[in-house]
Amino acid sequence: MSTEHNPRIGDWYKSPVGDYFEIVAQDEDDDTLELQYYDGTVEELDMDAWETLRPEPIEPPEDWSGSMDISAEDFAQSIDADSTADWQVMLDRIDAREL
Repeated sequence: MSTEHNPRIGDWYKSPVGDYFEIVAQDEDDDTLELQYYDGTVEELDMDAWETLRPEPIEPPEDWSGSMDISAEDFAQSIDADSTADWQVMLDRIDAREL
């Protein structure tokens, strides 16, 4: 393998066209890699295609929900609603103790 970056399961990369993906499987018998893009799409590449792709290693994205089919609006809304309700319950308990 003559690539500058040897692929490893769990490593994240950026393709030349700007797509982010993670190596999720490697089959040494077939000499293939399985990639999962940030949007959840899965693709299998042979090692020749990997060498042609020449991806750039990157840090894993901070927003893990990309491949989870959760829109940003739904995710933020559910967190805000739950945390507000929890805090309100706790404040009500404190107020009740003071009476």
